[in-house]
Amino acid sequence: MASAAPALSQDAPARPQPYPVERDPWVWCLAIPALFGALATIRLAIPSTPLFDEVHYLPAARELLKIGEPSGAQYLNREHPLLGKQLIALGIYTLGDTALGWRIAPLIAGVIALGASMRALWHASGERYATIVFGALLATGFPLFVHARIAMLDIFMAAFLALAAWQFAAACREPETGRWRLALTGLALGAAMGAKWNAVPLAMVPGLTFFAARLSAGRRRLILSRRGVPVPGVSLAEAFVWLGLVPLAVYALTFAPGYWLGSIQYPSPLSEQGLIAFHGEILDLQGSVMTPHAYQSAWPQWVTNTRGIWYLYEFTDNAQRGVLLIGNPLTMLAGLPALLWCLWIGLYRLDWARLGVVVGYGVALGFWMIAPKPVQFYYHYMMPSCFVLAALALSLNDCLATRRLRWLSTAVPVASVALFAVFFPILTAAPLEGPMSFTKWAWLEGWR
Repeated sequence: MASAAPALSQDAPARPQPYPVERDPWVWCLAIPALFGALATIRLAIPSTPLFDEVHYLPAARELLKIGEPSGAQYLNREHPLLGKQLIALGIYTLGDTALGWRIAPLIAGVIALGASMRALWHASGERYATIVFGALLATGFPLFVHARIAMLDIFMAAFLALAAWQFAAACREPETGRWRLALTGLALGAAMGAKWNAVPLAMVPGLTFFAARLSAGRRRLILSRRGVPVPGVSLAEAFVWLGLVPLAVYALTFAPGYWLGSIQYPSPLSEQGLIAFHGEILDLQGSVMTPHAYQSAWPQWVTNTRGIWYLYEFTDNAQRGVLLIGNPLTMLAGLPALLWCLWIGLYRLDWARLGVVVGYGVALGFWMIAPKPVQFYYHYMMPSCFVLAALALSLNDCLATRRLRWLSTAVPVASVALFAVFFPILTAAPLEGPMSFTKWAWLEGWR
């Protein structure tokens, strides 16, 4: 990267530009997710038995499919909202109660998360190369790929947050479409919270961003004026509807099936307590897990990529197999100085795309620094890792302007793909040679 940020000429347009000056990489935004999805289908149904936290979510999804039966249905896994489990249940309903049925919805969500993330960065930055590289880095960064192959809730949260980021960035870039894009942003934010509570801090960012931008514009009629950034033509009052009330309404609607999750012996806690009071029970359950876990970790270990999780390591389906969740050994660390670069260049140029990824990372990680959840895991770093890789992509785009560092723009994504290929067997439960095969990939003690 350049040693100093290039100065903007007086004729240079202010960011964000009304329209990107570079060619839209929409073909890449389809091709990379398609290839990602094709690779993620390899051994998707292996193991054929539930792995890791699937043992919590699959029973809850099966109960949703029993709604309306004379025997009733139990409200299981009460500590999490319902939407993610509804989507898993939809996969089971469509393809059967098999490993493929369990994991088809997460696979689709993973493809959507990747494509929407690329579109979000494109609309935020208008930088073609950064968008393409971001797709390659995110696809080969490990966490998104692993979670696209397991019936857990995180991938649904990621997909809806990515859709919200896409629509919000596009609303700011193209104000003539701002109203309906803000409405879609609100719908996606509500769905993200309905998938998993971890989405709540990031779900607040679009609304607060809109408020801060409009406040900085110094409008006399702050609440009702439709003039000024970030979306001219939309007042602050209207934005509050799309980015505040709509997400809450959608979130509440995702609990609708819960009113029918019950029987004479086990009545629905939602119908008995009501939605607001039931959230007290959810909060209590979230903080009730106190028993230490072999794979628990803390946020400094996530940042440094020094503590992973073996979602699977056993003899199953006629072979020794494993699934390891860590971050890409190169890009998760290279992204840390990239965040600092984006902070510097963002402040120097008032580049909102670069500042946005820094703020997103800070919010997503900062939540876990203060969250009253005693037992935490590396999978909680999935959303912060997306911002790390976005910062790295934007920084590699800046390297193109410097002859001495231009080689990094190609070398880093190529190396990321190469490492993805090296780790592919234990990202996809491939047959291994024997019980000690994990040592080929457990380069650090914390990865064992």
